[in-house]
Amino acid sequence: MGVMPDTWIREKARADGMIEPFVDRQNRDGAISFGLSSYGYDARVSPEFKIFTNVDNAIVDPKEFSDQGFVERDTDVCIIPPNSFVLARTVEYFRIPRDILVICLGKSTYARCGIIVNVTPLEPEWEGHVTLEFSNTTPLPAKVYANEGACQFLFLKGEGAPEVSYADRAGKYMGQRGVTLPKI
Repeated sequence: MGVMPDTWIREKARADGMIEPFVDRQNRDGAISFGLSSYGYDARVSPEFKIFTNVDNAIVDPKEFSDQGFVERDTDVCIIPPNSFVLARTVEYFRIPRDILVICLGKSTYARCGIIVNVTPLEPEWEGHVTLEFSNTTPLPAKVYANEGACQFLFLKGEGAPEVSYADRAGKYMGQRGVTLPKI
């Protein structure tokens, strides 16, 4: 299994719409970097945030998820409360090829501030906006900047196509748009 380079990512983004919108180079101009890198793609976080709060004493239950435990904000800068987290999504919409698995890692700029980005792998033939979790591990409020880099996606090519892809099994998060909450 090899990590795919910038030339392959660019070709798949342009020819097959693997990443839309696609930024052809690393953009740093006063922002947390985003766009195409040597062996990956740094995605941006959209201005759509769901901030978890305990105002209504909600319980977070992945089997019976209630939207009572968060507030929604559409903003350029999201403040994450201390020891809390927010859900967001990528600006980019991804379409993963059948023989590719995508792993996501948080940006070091956020990690060095105690802000951890979590994303599960993007499976072969999955598509959609990627839901991002930002965890503030510090005892202080922390900022996340919309339309700037949030995480880096690495594209791993399998030795062959899988027998069953995410699309084949009609995965529950297929084609998601916006911040998508847990589903059973």
